[in-house]
Amino acid sequence: MNQPNTAATLDAHAEMPEPRLGAAFLAVVRRDVLLAMRRRADLLTTLVFFIIVASLFPLGIGPEMNVLRVIGPGVLWVAALLAAMLALNRLFAADFADGTLEQLALAPHPLSVLVLGKVAALWVTTGLPLVVIAPLLGLQYDLPAAALYTLVAALALGTPTLALIGAVGAALTLGARGRGVLISLLVLPLYIPVLIFGAGAVDAVMSGLDAGGHLSLLGALLLVSLVVAPLASAAALRIALD
Repeated sequence: MNQPNTAATLDAHAEMPEPRLGAAFLAVVRRDVLLAMRRRADLLTTLVFFIIVASLFPLGIGPEMNVLRVIGPGVLWVAALLAAMLALNRLFAADFADGTLEQLALAPHPLSVLVLGKVAALWVTTGLPLVVIAPLLGLQYDLPAAALYTLVAALALGTPTLALIGAVGAALTLGARGRGVLISLLVLPLYIPVLIFGAGAVDAVMSGLDAGGHLSLLGALLLVSLVVAPLASAAALRIALD
């Protein structure tokens, strides 16, 4: 008596349309953000590390405002770069350990888009707080208002690029021993252009110059990373899963 109902149920499930690509992307973002909220200690570690590193230099150098204004943009960017690297180890590791990554690879949607969703969630939970807190830390270096606005704009363009590049390094070192050191060796050379243009944008404003060129280059790096990094990360993940 139950066989027709069972067959009808199976047919109904078979006829159900697959979720759209945009819905799948948002589902990955939402899942990773919720998981990150449950591990708030990891999120606070990144933010506290950024605050501590950025605050130690004014304490060590002293109240020499001219010196602090000069080194401020570079110090804030280096601190943001190092803080962003702390979150890379957990980008794929947990999903690789519990088999979720294999399910994502078997999904009907391109793995690169799903990887982009994970990177977007990583930036929302780690990169965005750095962008929000940066102006307050910039006040320690006596940065003017125009420089603070430029710092926020530069970090808003640069931190997603850091996350995308870091995702490639995290995927390439997935399952390797000492992966934290390997990730650093792989991504740090690629982070240098972002660091140069990000700090250079703030320096340009403080020198009375236009920061548009630096911000445009940061935007170009972001666009290139959006195209290349998810594809490279997906290819590396498939190799790690084989």
